[in-house]
Amino acid sequence: MEKIKVMNPVVELDGDEMARVIWGWIRESLILPYLDIELKYFDYHILNRDATENRVIDQAVEAIKRYHVGAKCAAINPDQARVKEFGLKQAWKSPNAHTRNLIGGTLFRQPVICRNIPRLVPGWVKPIVVARHAFADLFDAADMTLPAGGRVSLRYVPHGPGDPVEIEVCDIAGAGAAAGIYNTKESVRGFAHSCLNFGLEQGVPVYLGTKNTAIEHYDGLFKETFQEVYEAEFRSRFAAKGIDYEHRIVDELAAFAIRSAGGFVWACKNYDGDVISDLVAAGFGSLGLMASILLTPDGRTVLTEAAHGTITRHFRDYQAGRETSTNPVASIFAWTRAIYYRGLFDATPAVQRFALALEQACTDTVEAGHLTKDLATLTGSATGLTTRQFLERIREALERNLAAPA
Repeated sequence: MEKIKVMNPVVELDGDEMARVIWGWIRESLILPYLDIELKYFDYHILNRDATENRVIDQAVEAIKRYHVGAKCAAINPDQARVKEFGLKQAWKSPNAHTRNLIGGTLFRQPVICRNIPRLVPGWVKPIVVARHAFADLFDAADMTLPAGGRVSLRYVPHGPGDPVEIEVCDIAGAGAAAGIYNTKESVRGFAHSCLNFGLEQGVPVYLGTKNTAIEHYDGLFKETFQEVYEAEFRSRFAAKGIDYEHRIVDELAAFAIRSAGGFVWACKNYDGDVISDLVAAGFGSLGLMASILLTPDGRTVLTEAAHGTITRHFRDYQAGRETSTNPVASIFAWTRAIYYRGLFDATPAVQRFALALEQACTDTVEAGHLTKDLATLTGSATGLTTRQFLERIREALERNLAAPA
């Protein structure tokens, strides 16, 4: 069939290990044969990030800001073991955190629900969308080892008029560690707008979870800013749709979520969202069945990504020449969500329909019982397709979906 024309480029951020291998298979078998698309390519491979001293990330983000749509493969976040393995100059900070901080916005993670995949939390019948504030927090912390007893303080020096303020963190008796985190009013306000707009568009309530009773000022910034934005701009619109916004203590919200039927946006600080998004994915069945989208507060720039790591264990098998049964659905949805938003921003419905057809091909394939090993295990089956066999079944389902009358 004739390829579908994509009017403007998508920025492609390649990654590492098995995630990179699968990413390339998806591009070559499910994207390029069907779309006439320009990809602005940037290589996030750990050795390229090291060689460029992370400048490749800055260059990629500039391209995303220019073209407004990016799709990202999973990339290594190096610890000291990885520094030694690859001979890196240093343990570079998380490529995910670096990229998200430069773009700004909110990370929305939503489960891909397939009828035949059992839920570990069986009461969840409607999606729980985890909205993760993708800025600063523990991912941009300054931390240090305390080699012996001593005094640790937090000091603020204003740029303009005013005196410095210093408070004591602790007077520690022995060795330990300390960390400092921060956030900005502007970023939290944008986070509130993104979450509340998403809830309004989806017609579902929004709940923010913090521990402001313990961290009065830091978590209080989130609680107070969300309430300000809600009261000023969203209360009447939420009421018109019969939905609401509520702040809850985060542990209380976690207990509520487990008991609930789902069907809401769970707004989380950055670190909380990192943990809770994986918890929710597992509760719905699999981390491999999860869509992940970073949206700026104005809704005009999007970065999609695979909501999992680089799958090192499977990559070792692949390097040894063995076929793996690695689930590619999250990586496919990173491609499709980027393509969908490209079509939305360009007002090209045919591009959006292709993205939806490929997403439907994924769920059709799983629901037809064609499963990778991780999904087969969840359903009680002892065997699963290899990744390439699974991708071929998806390609066949995609062909059927594209051939069907519009």
